Amino acid sequence: MELNELITKAKSNDQFAFKSLLELFWNDVYMFLLNKTGNENNAEDLTLQTFSKAFNKIQQYNSDYSFKTWLISISRNLFIDNYRKNKKDLLVLEDGNSKEFLELKSEEQLDEDHLINEQNLVNLLSAIKQLKPHYRRVIQLRFFQEYSYKEIAEELDEPISNVKVKLLRAKKLLLDSLNHIK
Repeated sequence: MELNELITKAKSNDQFAFKSLLELFWNDVYMFLLNKTGNENNAEDLTLQTFSKAFNKIQQYNSDYSFKTWLISISRNLFIDNYRKNKKDLLVLEDGNSKEFLELKSEEQLDEDHLINEQNLVNLLSAIKQLKPHYRRVIQLRFFQEYSYKEIAEELDEPISNVKVKLLRAKKLLLDSLNHIK
C-alpha cells in the first residue's frame, strides 16, 4: 500500500493503517530519539509518545511535507519538552568526557513530592485495574516487570508491532483515565 493511501486511511481511523505507519517509521523515530537521549528506555517511551501524538493529530498532517519529517519534528519537540521538564531538578557536573547529573531538591520538596507520588501511584494503579485484561497485561509486562518489546511479544505469542500498538493504546487509555481523575 502506498504511503499517501496509508495516511488517508489513518485519517479515517483505519487501525491497520496506524499499525502499518508505526511499523514503517518506528525505527527512524526510535533511532533519532536514541541518538538524542542515549537511553533505550527513554527513546522507546518518547517514540511511543510521538506516535500517540501523531495519530491523535493525524488530521493536522499536511501532505505537502514528508510524513517522516513530521514525525521527527513531533519527536524532537517531545524530547525538548521532556528535557526542559527534567532539567530544572538537575545539576550537571562535567569533567572532561563525562557528565554527572545530581538532583537538587530541598527536604520540603522531597516530602511534598513523596505525598504527590503516593497519590499518583494510587490513581495510576486504579486506572490500570480499569483497563481491559490484554492492555493491563502489556502495561504490567513493560513497566512493572521491565520486559523489552521482544520479550513481551514472545510472552504473548504476538508480533512486536501488535505489542507496540497495544502498549500505545493502553498508555493513551491510562492517560485519558488519569486526566478524568484530576
